Amino acid sequence: MSAASCLLTEDQLLCSICLDVFTDPVTIPCGHNFCKNYITKNWDINARHYCPICKDLFKRRPELKINTDIKGIAAQFRQSAQQESSSSSLERYVSLPGEVPCDDCTGTKLNALKSCLVCLASYCETHLEPHLTKSGLKKHQLIDPVENLEDRMCEKHDKLLELFCKNDQRCVCMMCSVSDHKTHDVVPLKEEYEGKKAKLDKRKAEMNQMIQKRRLKMQELRRSVELSDENADREIAEGFQVFTALIETVQRNLNRLIDSVKEKQEKTKNQAEVFIRELEQEISELEKRSTVVQQISHTGDHLQLLQNFTSLNAAPPTKDWTAIRVHPPSYEGTVVRTVKQLEVMIREQMKKLVGAELKRVQQYKVDMTLDPDTAHPKLILSDDGKQVYESDTKKNLPDNPLRFDTCPNVLSRQSFSSGRFYYEVQVKGKTDWDLGVTEGLTNRRGQIIVNPQNGYWAIRLRNENEYNALADPSVRLSLKSHPEKVGVFVDYEEGLVSFYDVDAAALIYSFTGCSFVESLYSYFSPFLNNSGKNSAPLIISSVQQTINVEPLTLRGRFRLSQRFRSTLNLSG
Repeated sequence: MSAASCLLTEDQLLCSICLDVFTDPVTIPCGHNFCKNYITKNWDINARHYCPICKDLFKRRPELKINTDIKGIAAQFRQSAQQESSSSSLERYVSLPGEVPCDDCTGTKLNALKSCLVCLASYCETHLEPHLTKSGLKKHQLIDPVENLEDRMCEKHDKLLELFCKNDQRCVCMMCSVSDHKTHDVVPLKEEYEGKKAKLDKRKAEMNQMIQKRRLKMQELRRSVELSDENADREIAEGFQVFTALIETVQRNLNRLIDSVKEKQEKTKNQAEVFIRELEQEISELEKRSTVVQQISHTGDHLQLLQNFTSLNAAPPTKDWTAIRVHPPSYEGTVVRTVKQLEVMIREQMKKLVGAELKRVQQYKVDMTLDPDTAHPKLILSDDGKQVYESDTKKNLPDNPLRFDTCPNVLSRQSFSSGRFYYEVQVKGKTDWDLGVTEGLTNRRGQIIVNPQNGYWAIRLRNENEYNALADPSVRLSLKSHPEKVGVFVDYEEGLVSFYDVDAAALIYSFTGCSFVESLYSYFSPFLNNSGKNSAPLIISSVQQTINVEPLTLRGRFRLSQRFRSTLNLSG
């Protein structure tokens, strides 16, 4: 471009009122430049004389003189722009999709170079020429080509909507800014555009971020479904293996029971049949002898009767059947004994299964500590927050709504509102205790009924050997051994709270189908000291995975099921 363009940029050569290259530019006292015609019209309408850009107010209407230097530069700029436009090929201006076509073209519509706000039409290079050369048209305001020019004009003043009223949040023309909106905060359209565009860009970035987060959440949910499917497949595979082995073993033991009974039945039957055959033979011989005796006894031949009397009167060779018995076998208790043996085998396998399950839940171990702000005043907590017992002395503590004031209870510092967690508590040496979990907003004042309806899921020991699950109603627990260490596992989403005898690798009790609506805290009660009989503390112990069983992977479960099947088969 010519040297004129090196002095001022294109933006600096545009009048901020008509938005076109200066025609008869004038410089007002604040230093801003405008086309003489447009700034004069502005001041003619408005009684107050101020700069449309910086809003500087002038006490007197400034005298306007054309700035010949800027006018010359603007003329050179316009001429240079025309030369560059004319040097381009005609094909460049053929209308493309989304571009503005020339309104004067017939046939093939060429791409418009400018739109005239006076004529309300858009022109290609050829049809724009009159606006650049004819004096009457040169004063028309030209802008970059746009569609729907009528919508860009003020309906009241028939002027370009080039300003924005912040008070009314609408586009206005220059005439509106000095009449209906003269006391309003009016800014150039470009300024408001940039502000709004910046907000939209920010909003777009926020929405993109929201979209990304939701895509990540979708991936997380899909992965959760995949894990759920995998876990379900593993559970079904394990259940199929275990129950198939169990069914086969039950059937095998039933068959052996039937075989044993039938064997006794057949033995008794065979013995009786031997005796019956012998009896039949003796009966046959006796019947023959009886017939001969009868015949001789009725004969009139004295000699024959006397000669045969000795042999016929003698008893025939027969067995003494008086003491001979066939005793029916006793079947009493056969079914009970068989089922009892099966029960012992199943119990052994249950121990292995629970041991594997315990090792799996131990993977969700958490670091649990006691919260002194919730502890009853008679409870003594260790410095590390891992032990608690009840003393005979009630401490003078501040009245805290979080503190248990009647029951000797304490909660954990940690709370959980999702996921799974596991911890272990040593109860060795105690005659009474409570363990479990509770929701955070449960009542802690006065006597408390511990059950799920009141937000507690717990088990209890009383009087050394009375174990209960504190459901509603309470469930008496029959335990094979007295637990010295109790494991507590919670699955928040599943609604599951399980208690384990850690050393025996046995399940004590499970609350299922629980509905948690608040954060869960661990609940501890060492109960009353009872004159030192129950002085041993409850101790939150570190979790040690001491169960020597395979994790319940698909392969591990299969092997465990195979061992289960093998043991049942051998024991059957």
